[in-house]
Amino acid sequence: MKILFNKSKMSAAVAPLMCAVSGKSTLTSIEGILIEAKIPDTLIMTTYDLEKGIRITTEAKVIEEGTFIINAQKFNQTLKVMDGEELMLSVEPEKLIATIESGKSVHRMNALAGADFPMIPKLESDKSFAISEGKLKNMLTKVMYAMGVNDQRPVLNGCYFEVREGSLLLVSCDSYKLAKCSLATEIKNTGAEGTSLAFDFIVPSKTVQELFRMLDDDEDKEVRIVMTRKNIIFLMDEFIFFSRLVDGRYIDYEKIIVKTHKITTRINRTELLSALERAALITEERIAGSVRSSVKLQLDGGLLKVHASSGAGSTYDEIVIDHEGEDLLIAFNNRYLMDSVRACTADELTVSLSSPLTSINIEPAYEREGIEEKFMLLPVKMTN
Repeated sequence: MKILFNKSKMSAAVAPLMCAVSGKSTLTSIEGILIEAKIPDTLIMTTYDLEKGIRITTEAKVIEEGTFIINAQKFNQTLKVMDGEELMLSVEPEKLIATIESGKSVHRMNALAGADFPMIPKLESDKSFAISEGKLKNMLTKVMYAMGVNDQRPVLNGCYFEVREGSLLLVSCDSYKLAKCSLATEIKNTGAEGTSLAFDFIVPSKTVQELFRMLDDDEDKEVRIVMTRKNIIFLMDEFIFFSRLVDGRYIDYEKIIVKTHKITTRINRTELLSALERAALITEERIAGSVRSSVKLQLDGGLLKVHASSGAGSTYDEIVIDHEGEDLLIAFNNRYLMDSVRACTADELTVSLSSPLTSINIEPAYEREGIEEKFMLLPVKMTN
């Protein structure tokens, strides 16, 4: 194999590939980039860590065809230090040595035969749909924070997608918090004729995080999503991102959400966030021999009192609120509470409560056409 390529373009193509490179495996091939050079001037590069993968097609002048694996970290580092913009990559099939040349600079590294690369999932299916990249990315910002990580229930280690004609629902949940966002939006059925838009699947947490980085904010751009029995494929511009799905049925999240709270408050979101950020200076402080402190919210008539204390000091704030129901003192993990408030992007929030031991609901104070958001958070046991 022998190719000529532009250094800047190659670096830009390699950057997203790095997210699917395995760093902890006894299988050397998945630590590398599968490079396939095809005449006329087509270069396909793939990384796959057996859970998720990326395939990118880019331009390069192909002098000799070939398929080989080159260590991803070493190739990426070499690109950064080589001078010049026009580089040559060649691989000797017999010796499996990759050579990168730029002017009089020559760098060599080991390569592997392309046949050693693991078989990637089938990247096409009769079931697929297309949705706005910007809208999907905006929805992910509202639910990503509540995804489980290493939860004993595997289905919680991801984001639940429910796709229907004209609507998309995302839900994430762990042992402490839940986020739900539904949007009425155009969803194009790009699958085979006769297939319906009715999909339910769970995308792993790590895949969601990488997908979020790849999606564009532009609502006019579309991402095509392809479903197979065990995998999901996202097609965006010049690259394909694919991943295994979480196997199993998602929890009945509607049963978790309390719908008959006794206390209702309406709070300015900006004022609440500011108070919680000041409290974070206390609750996030690490003091030797102690655990992180919680933030306490005290409903007292038309006031919300926010206070926290630890070995590092104390903080206190008052916010004027609309309050219906009894007064109440309740405590939360401040980081989780801040994440929930940030996810709800309305100017005013409705916070519904019942007791110091019951979960609360956070949602926009006013209904917005076509979108529904709800965030749930469990309190923590109060300490003196």
